Amino acid sequence: MNTRKTLSWIHLVSTVWMMLCLAFILESALRQAGFKWWVIFSLSGHSALLIFLLVSLYLFAFFGASGKGHRETVEHPLTSTSYYMAFYVSAPLIGAFASVPAILELSETNQLIPLISLSTIGATFLTWVIVDPAVSLIESLTPAARESRCARLAEAKAILQKYQQDRKKKVDDVLREQEQLIHRWESDLQPQARELAGLLACSQTDFKNAERKAIDIGVGAWQTGGLECMRKLHKMAMERCQADRQNTVSGDYVKNWWDGIGTWRITTAG
Repeated sequence: MNTRKTLSWIHLVSTVWMMLCLAFILESALRQAGFKWWVIFSLSGHSALLIFLLVSLYLFAFFGASGKGHRETVEHPLTSTSYYMAFYVSAPLIGAFASVPAILELSETNQLIPLISLSTIGATFLTWVIVDPAVSLIESLTPAARESRCARLAEAKAILQKYQQDRKKKVDDVLREQEQLIHRWESDLQPQARELAGLLACSQTDFKNAERKAIDIGVGAWQTGGLECMRKLHKMAMERCQADRQNTVSGDYVKNWWDGIGTWRITTAG
């Protein structure tokens, strides 16, 4: 835990140092190109690009180092070690210290900061973009790494297949229970369906009474099984009407009578 915390601090310091060096190089390049300081640091000028580059590099370094902490030891015997991680996160600082011999030979002090900055960026680019991907590729080609990767992928595939099978089983269980429930409704709702079919054949003088009774039946169906139960009862009642050939039925009033019961709407049965 202490090692991880120490590496995190080194990583943060190295990244900040690298961003400062990059900012100095960009600022120097813009000055040599003839831009004034108010243009360089203006939000409408090149500082927007500068900020974008700095944030992008920081995120790249942060997530790159975070991903290394979760590497498999068998597949990455070198890059998963704390020693390699220390080398990786310290790349900007190593680049700065690597420029010390050249600094001692400088005759002009105004070249000191540019040399340190270029050495820092060069070492960081070399380590993060060239050395680390190359070493990781070599590690992945070893027999032990290939076997470990195949075993890990096979285990992940087995877990995924088990998850899919469990999910399919749950869906099948729900569908089976729904089918059993609907089958039970077919026998339990026969009296209500017969009564609804009779209410649809009532005369105009008894229409209000028929509507009141149909609403009571609809409320009971809603309390029994919700919207699906109401749909099943409505379908059974209409089939009963057709089977009995009740020519006195002038329309499907049930879907209008039940409008507003639970989640039933006039268009529900349509």
